[in-house]
Amino acid sequence: MPGKEDSSDKEKHLELFLKIGLDERTARNTVANNKVTANLVSVIHEADVTDGCSRTVGNLLYTVATKYPANALVHRPTLLEYIVSSKIKTTAQLDSALSFFASTASDDFKLNEFEEACGVGVEVSVEEIEQTVSEVFEENKNVILEQRYRTNVGELLGHIRKRRPWADLKIVKQFVDKKLYDILGERTAADDEKTSKKKKDKPDKIEVKAIAVVTPEQPSEEELNPFLIFPQPEENFKVHTEVFFSEGSVLRCCNTKELLEKHLKATGGKVLTRFPPEPNGYLHIGHAKAMFIDFGLAKERGGGCYLRYDDTNPQAEKKEYIDHIEEIVHWMGWEPLKITYTSDYFQDLYDLAVELIRRGHAYVDHQTPDEIKEYREKKMNSPWRDRPVAESLKLFDDMRKGLIEEGKATLRMKQDMQSDNYNMYDLIAYRIKFTPHPHAGDKWCIYPSYDYAHCIVDSLENITHSLCTLEFETRRASYYWLLHALGLYQPYVWEYSRLNVTNTVMSKRKLNRLVTEKWVDGWDDPRLMTLAGLRRRGVTSTSINAFVRGVGITRSDNSTINLDRLEYHIREELNKTAPRVMVVLHPLKVVITNLEAGSIIDLDAKKRPEAQSDDASAFYKVPFCNIVYIEHSDFRMKDSKDYYGLAPGKSVLLRYAFPIKCTDVILADDKETVLEIRAEYDPSKKTKPKGVLHWVAEPSPGVDPLRVEVRLFDKLFRSENPAELDDWLADLNPQSKVLIPSAYAVPFLQNAAIGDRFQFERLGYFVVDRESTPEKLVFNRTVTLRDSYGKGGK
Repeated sequence: MPGKEDSSDKEKHLELFLKIGLDERTARNTVANNKVTANLVSVIHEADVTDGCSRTVGNLLYTVATKYPANALVHRPTLLEYIVSSKIKTTAQLDSALSFFASTASDDFKLNEFEEACGVGVEVSVEEIEQTVSEVFEENKNVILEQRYRTNVGELLGHIRKRRPWADLKIVKQFVDKKLYDILGERTAADDEKTSKKKKDKPDKIEVKAIAVVTPEQPSEEELNPFLIFPQPEENFKVHTEVFFSEGSVLRCCNTKELLEKHLKATGGKVLTRFPPEPNGYLHIGHAKAMFIDFGLAKERGGGCYLRYDDTNPQAEKKEYIDHIEEIVHWMGWEPLKITYTSDYFQDLYDLAVELIRRGHAYVDHQTPDEIKEYREKKMNSPWRDRPVAESLKLFDDMRKGLIEEGKATLRMKQDMQSDNYNMYDLIAYRIKFTPHPHAGDKWCIYPSYDYAHCIVDSLENITHSLCTLEFETRRASYYWLLHALGLYQPYVWEYSRLNVTNTVMSKRKLNRLVTEKWVDGWDDPRLMTLAGLRRRGVTSTSINAFVRGVGITRSDNSTINLDRLEYHIREELNKTAPRVMVVLHPLKVVITNLEAGSIIDLDAKKRPEAQSDDASAFYKVPFCNIVYIEHSDFRMKDSKDYYGLAPGKSVLLRYAFPIKCTDVILADDKETVLEIRAEYDPSKKTKPKGVLHWVAEPSPGVDPLRVEVRLFDKLFRSENPAELDDWLADLNPQSKVLIPSAYAVPFLQNAAIGDRFQFERLGYFVVDRESTPEKLVFNRTVTLRDSYGKGGK
């Protein structure tokens, strides 16, 4: 797999990390993280301590590997020299050095200013530390005596560090502990007791509440604006990526002043991003996060985002997918600056491939796919790698003209077959495919690869921020290598974590199999996490975007978000917007014996709980007569204290109507199945039962209520992560779709249109499905009323 190490590499790295003094646990945790491993290996080689060093130096090197600012990589060798020579030997000094370089970036600096900022050469004696500790304790003596061992030691250390920033913190802490003991003596039982909160009388409580209202907890800047982490376009001259070559050289990727000025002139300094889906399937909720980041950053900075179809594979693209993507992007609330296709740039890409060959950075190869795989595994060069440039130019022209058979030749980039990065193993730039292109027609029989085309089109479109998911992080080296080799403008690349949600699959291969093998009812099946499926289920684009924003723009690569979290945001919106109505899924007939047959009483039912009596639009009419229907599950033959439904001799309130009391039960011949209930109603409403039931009545004598079809959707898979299972299809939930063909609904729903959303009281949120007809409405359950996520936090 790309970017993954074999066991022998891991053992070598573990041995190397132990040599520099890391404890075994830290070393093993580091080896498990490919990115930190790559950084630390680079730092160790750069510091020239592959044979080992002291634990103190090793720990400082580890900090450099994990915290060094990416915009100042050009200065890292200088810092490492100071660490190895012990001119920088404490964490305090290193923290100051890291801050210094973060603000300096790739600019030149004066060594004397750096040394002053980091305390190089400053020695703080034990006597000076002891004196400073005594001074701080004297100034805070009253507080210390009052709070005793509950004193905030961190605050005391902060005061000391301000005065002696380069003092050894271990020695400082020893003196602080000794001073506390000298003043306070032995700890007592009272020192270890937990402080209990004092009860306050009513005036105090009122005061506290008033304070809470005046000074609410403010969200952080990052929560208010998640895009603050991204640099401005004019800052894209700083080194933030290094490419290490097997022969020892390092490519520090950054734009020249001339390239950046040309770019800024073309863009006017605006942020330009791109959302680049492949038109080979329907978009899913993971793409919603990509859209939020790509379109959201551009919108927040007053720039624009391209919708670019990455259509380099003519065999996979379909017009159906292209049309769907454009339509769903607009539905999600985003407006592209321009719609482009990678195929728009096929001529530019071809011309640049010729230039790459001329510069000695590409060659025509004749290895088969199996041979390429074998040579990569052995880190061996292709036998055609060093063929003359003129020969590769002639063969590449033959490839373009269709003179070479499909599979007999490829154009490969001449990168680094001995690199530690799999994605530098002479990646393929062009393949022969005698297939017409859906967008470009039959002009081409050679097509560029993603690895070749993606970065070049980013550059040609003057993209400022090229944002993608973390699995592309190891491709960053190839991305910058190619742009550097061609002398092209280099966008700022940043990766974020994929959005994974529990109880579903989101790989296009698995989704395609579910659809093509008819496990689900098409790409917009409401059980799928495709955006079309979520929309058909009744989920709004605004609730999806709220969910994505809540998840955040994270780089954690192992997070799976619980489905409950998405459902929380769906309920939050629908609870405010969906009118409430009554529908009975499994009708049980109730005959009200003390109401005259044929008598109809029109009642007002609330569309929303906060409806005001003087607002007619907040109510709808429901007929009440002597034949009503309740849910089968709302009746039992045996009552109990914790049961609030109907039972023989028991009363319940019919919502918006009257209390009824069960007086008789009609059973089937088996003496168990309940066929019908007889009841009496209380027109005075003096009865105050605890239970409240939803119901539907005959709209007119002898006429059944409105029949509707209801589809109850649940999780598609039983396991939280079905993609990890070998037989993932066996994990499909057989109850993920339950069809109720003849539910009863109130007349108000008769004119519901496709896409209208409602809350069915006590049942959940539902939407009118596209398969509805005037003769029969079909409702899809969007989500239940239950909210387990909201109780735990957002």
